[in-house]
Amino acid sequence: MIDVRTAVRRAAAEELRARVRAFAEREMASSGADAHCDAWMTSYSAEFSRALGARGWAGMTIPAEYGGPGRTSMERYVVIEELLAAGAPVALHWFADRQVGPALLRHGSPAQRRRYLPGIARGECYFAIGMSEPDSGSDLAAVRTRARRDGGGWRLEGAKTWSSHAHLAHHMLVLARTDPAEDRRAGLSQFLVDLRLDGVQIRPITTQDGRRHFNEVVFDGVRLDDGCLLGTRGQGWSQVMAELALERSGPERFLSTMPLLRCLLRRTEARPKELGVLLAELRSIRAMSQSVAEALGRGETPTVAAAVVKDLGTRFEGKVVELARDLLPVVPDLASGDEYARLLAEAVVHSPDRTLRGGTNEILRGIVARTAAGA
Repeated sequence: MIDVRTAVRRAAAEELRARVRAFAEREMASSGADAHCDAWMTSYSAEFSRALGARGWAGMTIPAEYGGPGRTSMERYVVIEELLAAGAPVALHWFADRQVGPALLRHGSPAQRRRYLPGIARGECYFAIGMSEPDSGSDLAAVRTRARRDGGGWRLEGAKTWSSHAHLAHHMLVLARTDPAEDRRAGLSQFLVDLRLDGVQIRPITTQDGRRHFNEVVFDGVRLDDGCLLGTRGQGWSQVMAELALERSGPERFLSTMPLLRCLLRRTEARPKELGVLLAELRSIRAMSQSVAEALGRGETPTVAAAVVKDLGTRFEGKVVELARDLLPVVPDLASGDEYARLLAEAVVHSPDRTLRGGTNEILRGIVARTAAGA
């Protein structure tokens, strides 16, 4: 039996959901923005991000003392679910909202919080993420980027790759080696790096559709002051693990193809059992993702559960593409005026990277296995 408080929360969540849905439809229609698959990586609009911030729908868990609305993690979940389902242009503020804001709240100094959080809450401060490195695959511990002490600050040398929208971002959160250690996961630290500093080079990586959102970012002796160190020196690995729980467990891991699935449902009169099975699987993954969001809201770091969500979610998205091609076969065409053909093309183009970004599914299964074995 549902108690009164639960019923009130659910009613408030549905009211919020309806407002966000109406907002996205209205704003996208007025600006002429199309729905896109993988919109959180590829589709952006500074005006849309600012409009979200003005309504308190960016940086939602940032408390009022730092310029945020101070909403709950589940309220944020409702908002991003609707934005993903709409295929809305959210990529500019996405990484600051998803990872950097929570990292600053956990590990940032008061000065760092005052500097960055208000802009994140306004949807006006953009961050790129600097974890992966060239020639390292999903081995995050293979960090060769180094930050060395230099007088009263640091010198940053190295490179990061697959950094989405670094060419449009103001800052990057960078994982670097600061101390030698036998354990590769030790001796790592995080830095908040202004991408306009001397010595920063941002090189485009063009995807197979001819578009650019990935980049390689090279740091050639970039001078950082002590205020750029996030958290505790040498604790970068544990800090990053908390961020990866946020990155891997969110609804973007199973709703990136939702615009395609919605379009398919609108055009498919007969509903075969395969479609029902797929929707049931979606419901299960969503429930698991929500439980992780609740745990994160309590300050926990559910690394294993987040890995499972990411593994299941990205495989689900592959099934969406396969079923769409079976049920309503058309020639995928990124330039098509037909919404379904365009969305199918977008989903197909990004199919290879869904099980790679955020850590390959094999790496994630290794995390689950090691934890189960007590390793």
